[in-house]
Amino acid sequence: MSYTAAMERLYALGHELAPVANAQANAAATAPHPRRKFDLEQMRHLMAALDHPEKKFRSALIAGTNGKGSTAATLESILRASGYRTGLYTSPHLVRVNERIQICGVEISDDDFARLYFRVDEAGARLLQQGELPQSPSFFETITALAFLYFAEAAIDVAVLEVGLGGRLDATNIVEPMLSIITDISLDHTEWLGSTLPEIAREKAGILRRRGVLVTLPQHPEVNQALGEVAVALETTGVNAAAYLPQQTPDVEPGAAYSISVLGEPVRLQLPLSGSHQQRNTALAIAAAVELHQRAEYKNISAASLAAGVAATRWPARQEWFVLGAGRADVLLDVAHNPAGAWTLRSALSQITIPGPRTLVFGCMMDKAYVEMAQILFPVFDRVVVTTLASPRSSHVQDLLIAAAAVDVPATAAEDCVQALEMALRQTPPTGLVVCAGSIYLAGPLRQWLMQQTYGKLESRK
Repeated sequence: MSYTAAMERLYALGHELAPVANAQANAAATAPHPRRKFDLEQMRHLMAALDHPEKKFRSALIAGTNGKGSTAATLESILRASGYRTGLYTSPHLVRVNERIQICGVEISDDDFARLYFRVDEAGARLLQQGELPQSPSFFETITALAFLYFAEAAIDVAVLEVGLGGRLDATNIVEPMLSIITDISLDHTEWLGSTLPEIAREKAGILRRRGVLVTLPQHPEVNQALGEVAVALETTGVNAAAYLPQQTPDVEPGAAYSISVLGEPVRLQLPLSGSHQQRNTALAIAAAVELHQRAEYKNISAASLAAGVAATRWPARQEWFVLGAGRADVLLDVAHNPAGAWTLRSALSQITIPGPRTLVFGCMMDKAYVEMAQILFPVFDRVVVTTLASPRSSHVQDLLIAAAAVDVPATAAEDCVQALEMALRQTPPTGLVVCAGSIYLAGPLRQWLMQQTYGKLESRK
């Protein structure tokens, strides 16, 4: 069976977060069917039918609201620089679904993806027919099972796994991780995870294991308390990654190289990912690597390999710069998709000294807090170009125009994201800046377009 056929079948499963059509209603009916119920029992049945690939490799599991992907990419890079055969599982993808599944930094091939997809699909269909599953495996369950099969076949040394949604009921939580990492938590996916920070934190804490290890950083007091309560109940050992943050002095600018002590040695870190928030994500990755060295006998991890792994980290579309040349403004691309991400981006923009006007290209999902994101981001721009995204969950441009009017920022609309970026580049002089943010579904196609241009790329810029 071909890769194309696998993709067609996979995407026909639909998005877990979107309402599905009511099979008992006629085509004209508008009443939605209740959204999919998240349940690990279905994943357990699927893993058993596939001979439990999740038990054939060791792993670290990462949950949180923002920074999961950056932390995962950094930890994987450190482990690979230390000589280990690594797996990396992240979501969502920017352009191709293969991006989600990597071994030693190389995406799964189309042939391997297709081969393993149909193995998972056939197992799911058999379980459904036998009455062991109430419904077919979902999009995310299918890809997760496929990734676990791939990692098991390759006999990797360790997998770094990013949770898709929440933690407690996420398909990745079927593994027994060596350690659990929780990044910064804020309000997001409130219809699924709860409407308060403690509720969301407890869902994320679902990745903790009895007498396991939790690596995290101090954050909002309500989050700290909720995580602490779960950790104490499970007798989990807590590891504070704050020891690997830089000393904040007037001489150290956010994003600059800095020195820390790791495994008893001083090291100089050069972060390739832009933004001072990446210092927190890097600290979490380093703390996790140190714990793997000390508790799980990954003795090849050293101060030198930690520094090399951090420097080699690649994680696109996270405050990523593009210089298009030919008299066009520079472009800053970011996946900020919730209020916390918007504040992080706004903080970074306050440190950028570009004299000319600034234009924002913005598109997001309707289930995101787009009004709040508009209130945070729109006022720091001279103009905004809003657009729809290639997803049924996309916000409508009319709603985004209303949000812009509410904060008194001039805004125009474009039919698609590439047209929106081209419009922004025409409206912004070479001395200015174009920023693209609001969703990974915006960043993906725009990065693909930007990579096709003749340009020089910057890792960071002040």
